[in-house]
Amino acid sequence: MSQAISALEGITVVDFTQVYMGPSATQLLGDYGADVIKVERPKYGDLSRSSIADESGLDNPIFYSINRNKRSISIDTRTDEGKQVVYDLVRDADVVVSNFRAGVMDRIGFGYDKLKQLNPRIIWASGTGFGEVGPYSHKGGQDVLLQALSGVMWRRQSDDLPLSVYPTTLCDYTTGMHLMQGILLALLARERTGEGQRVDVRMFDSMLHMQMQEAATQLNRGTEINWAAMPLSGVFPTTDGAVCMVGAFKQEPLRDICTALGLPDELWQRPDLQDQPGQMAARPELQGIFGKRFAQDTTAHWIERLEGVDLLCAPVLTMAEALADEQTAINEMIVKMDHPTEGSVQVLNAPIGLSATPATVRRRAPRLGEDSEAVLAEHGYDAGRIAALRAGGVVS
Repeated sequence: MSQAISALEGITVVDFTQVYMGPSATQLLGDYGADVIKVERPKYGDLSRSSIADESGLDNPIFYSINRNKRSISIDTRTDEGKQVVYDLVRDADVVVSNFRAGVMDRIGFGYDKLKQLNPRIIWASGTGFGEVGPYSHKGGQDVLLQALSGVMWRRQSDDLPLSVYPTTLCDYTTGMHLMQGILLALLARERTGEGQRVDVRMFDSMLHMQMQEAATQLNRGTEINWAAMPLSGVFPTTDGAVCMVGAFKQEPLRDICTALGLPDELWQRPDLQDQPGQMAARPELQGIFGKRFAQDTTAHWIERLEGVDLLCAPVLTMAEALADEQTAINEMIVKMDHPTEGSVQVLNAPIGLSATPATVRRRAPRLGEDSEAVLAEHGYDAGRIAALRAGGVVS
């Protein structure tokens, strides 16, 4: 049986990214075979190494969850010698990725025009909050800010609920996936043209694009679509948890809900509830009726009843319960890595299944500067030159 090959084997990525948006993109590139060289600042490294207080310090779970299949080289890029090291890496690379504020890569000497002169085939990929022009170009692209500015935060189940922060880094992850897609598209184009190009991904654009349906409705009808506020859907507490119910994609969802919940036929037969506008007008009443009924029995009871009439539903799980779910195991979504101080650690697997070129976990997340000497040696630096760079604090 032949060994599976990697889709991106032979592709070298020079990775300046940090925190989450950029590293989530470059980790996937690494999972599918790219050689990802992570450029980190001396002593501190990627900001995600210190984003939470953890007993493992710079090698905490936040960092190692999004930096496997990478090698770390710690370079002081403020020095001329440090810049030269980067230039030497870029000459042999296929992709350079960053997610600094707009203009930072140019200011530190690694802008697209400069690196293209060194390597015309380079794909220079940048993820920013808003891009290089416009009233927000000076702002840092932070997940919560983008939730607020993109319209996502404004929509909630009902107007009487307070505005709140979505509890997962929705904007970072979405933009990271767009960044990866842009890189892959540019690599595909280079196979045809022989030339690299610039890839620009902006968090603001990614969040607007996520709302394609809502935006088109607003632009063309002047009305707002809010999927969380649909009259026959919602999250309802039970005696031992909660049920999420989606009353949609059926001919008579209200009838089926009444059947499942044991509500009188008179409810779904009411003349004012025969279309969505009428149901929307009666949403507070309907939600109250559903909520009282769900509160009378267990989650398992209601899941069985709802599924009995083919209504979309699910129990509301905690993170721990979702990770322990049988489906998570069947889909092989948790993988283990050996860690030098933690022993065996568990992280999530890549979510894209490829039959012939699957994702692999070839190396754990690197310790800061762990691969500096190996990477430099691969790029023609002899032992004496490496020692001099270390002695001068240029690499560590």
